[in-house]
Amino acid sequence: MTAEEARGRLLALGLDERAAGVLVAHFEDAERRGKRGHGLSRVEWLETQSFDAAAEPRRVVVEEGFERWDGAGALGYLTLDAIVEATLASPPARGCVVVAERCFPTGVLGYWARRLAAGGLVAVLTATSPRRLPHPDGGPPLTGTNPLALAVPSSDGRPLVADVSMGAVTHGAVLAGEARPEELVPFGGEQAHKAFALAAGLELLVGALAGPEPGAVLVVARPEHDPVPVFRELAAGCRLPGDSSGPA
Repeated sequence: MTAEEARGRLLALGLDERAAGVLVAHFEDAERRGKRGHGLSRVEWLETQSFDAAAEPRRVVVEEGFERWDGAGALGYLTLDAIVEATLASPPARGCVVVAERCFPTGVLGYWARRLAAGGLVAVLTATSPRRLPHPDGGPPLTGTNPLALAVPSSDGRPLVADVSMGAVTHGAVLAGEARPEELVPFGGEQAHKAFALAAGLELLVGALAGPEPGAVLVVARPEHDPVPVFRELAAGCRLPGDSSGPA
């Protein structure tokens, strides 16, 4: 599927030009980074989902150091795009916690964190999804894959962006036919209890702040130091998380 084909199919779902453009930009970035399960193939999946194409996310609470957003029926991609745009337009004096309720699907979290880092902000972002990961001992799914993205800006223009799902594979990889559904378990093999602990902790963190439906929590702050260039020197040319040559 080409980007133009994707745009046309999104418009056919009732999204307007701007919303379709936000989604296509996200999908194209995922494709460039090798995350095909989060790329243009997602359009076909969206065509099977129920959502309000005319809905717009709303910022319902604004306090010093805290914001709450309601997805209000809009796709999570559009909710996070609105949050990123608003944060970059009016950065916090020092830092801010942003809670997004009813925020799904959110796509590649590193994409949103990278945009904030490009604007000079440190960002930590997590989001929940429908329950997909079982306990390492087996049983029914208990948590979402619950990725965690961290982005740190750099004076050299190359932020470090780490984006890790707690699953051995992503749900996107299953949708794209790159993995089997039974492979969707906490990563780590014999150490899978560590990934499950993170997944459970993030599940309950987001649930406590955003409510029972899938949501997102963002912590964003102005940096006071510039550690990335020195870290790149220490890495001596090794590829670091978020570098563009392949999946992040």
